[in-house]
Amino acid sequence: MIRSLAPLVVICLVLVGWATFRQAEVDPVREVDPAGTLQLAAARAGYPVVAPAGLPDGYRVTSARTDAGGADPGDPVTVEVGYLTPSAEFAGFVVSDDARADALTDVLDDAETEGTVELGGQDWTRSTTGRGETALWREDAGVTVLVTGSADDDELAAVATAVRPYTG
Repeated sequence: MIRSLAPLVVICLVLVGWATFRQAEVDPVREVDPAGTLQLAAARAGYPVVAPAGLPDGYRVTSARTDAGGADPGDPVTVEVGYLTPSAEFAGFVVSDDARADALTDVLDDAETEGTVELGGQDWTRSTTGRGETALWREDAGVTVLVTGSADDDELAAVATAVRPYTG
């Protein structure tokens, strides 16, 4: 019985090894282009949309969404962009003129303010969220800009510093 099972076990081990080798070459991160999302939001928002631009090498956009698709003129518009940082952590960017947007309240409602920092010529409020993550945010004329995630403070600061008016 062992002589008949041995070749089957060897074949199974070869197949598993081959499948593992093939998967090692595939990058599991799916990058997206946020341009369409930002263009739609900029066209429908009642405020000048901002977004990170010119981030250092190693930042990869992994998600982009907006609720502007069904927005009428004057409706609030929220944009969310997610990044994989060089250290393989998450950094999220949100801009919204809706103070009740889930993307903002989920982070800021239970956050503890720790002071302000100057990044890219702007004053940002630094907070720690209920999950223990850093949140950098600022508000200007009813528009909130937020950068948060599991990334370290330097990587989040790089995203906040890169925030510029979106020009399409």
